[in-house]
Amino acid sequence: MTVWTATVLTLFPEMFPGLLGHSLPGTALSEGRWALEAQDIRAQAKDRHRSVDDTPFGGGPGMVMRADIVDAALDAAESRGRPEIYLSPRGRRFDQSLAEEWASGDGVVLVCGRYEGLDERVIEARGMQEVSLGDFVISGGEAAAMALIDACVRLLPGVLGAPESLSEESFQTGLLEYPQYTRPAEWRDRTVPEVLLSGHHQRIQHWRLCQAQQVTRERRVDLWSRYVAGLNDARISS
Repeated sequence: MTVWTATVLTLFPEMFPGLLGHSLPGTALSEGRWALEAQDIRAQAKDRHRSVDDTPFGGGPGMVMRADIVDAALDAAESRGRPEIYLSPRGRRFDQSLAEEWASGDGVVLVCGRYEGLDERVIEARGMQEVSLGDFVISGGEAAAMALIDACVRLLPGVLGAPESLSEESFQTGLLEYPQYTRPAEWRDRTVPEVLLSGHHQRIQHWRLCQAQQVTRERRVDLWSRYVAGLNDARISS
């Protein structure tokens, strides 16, 4: 059986496993449910300074990661059919559907950018997928890689103790998750909604759906529009 494997190409392999060594992904890693390989891009550098970058053609500030070095690092990673992904703020927005797609395969190969980015030629030559966590810029791709891997790993068989938890999480149904409550039933003059104490499962499920719809409509207009469109399509097809 092939173990789902995340290979991370980085200038800072010592950053890993980092957060991935704790909680659910850490437990699953120690149990062998997935594997992590952090490989140093500098291992492919041939000069005595182990240079991986150079000044950009056309001028401009900063440095650019070299195509030949990153290409050699990807060859050494032996993708074996796994998608080669460059973490970039100009890439496709990462979402739950992409996590599900990658979790269903054999793993991922992630290139963590630094400096001003990566020479465009290696992205084109290898058909790399560019993926972004959102419309913001961070110092490098390592933190993004950890978030992406975490999202995939928790979808692997046996990682979550209660598989039904997945079906109720945000984004699984196209909606944000409904509010959650636990003991005590009253705190700072705030009480738990009465329906959750009723023991009436159908009423509880209806309340949770209504709450998920409301919070999605108020906070994420983009998700709400897609959700409504999906409902309309379902009605037409039926």
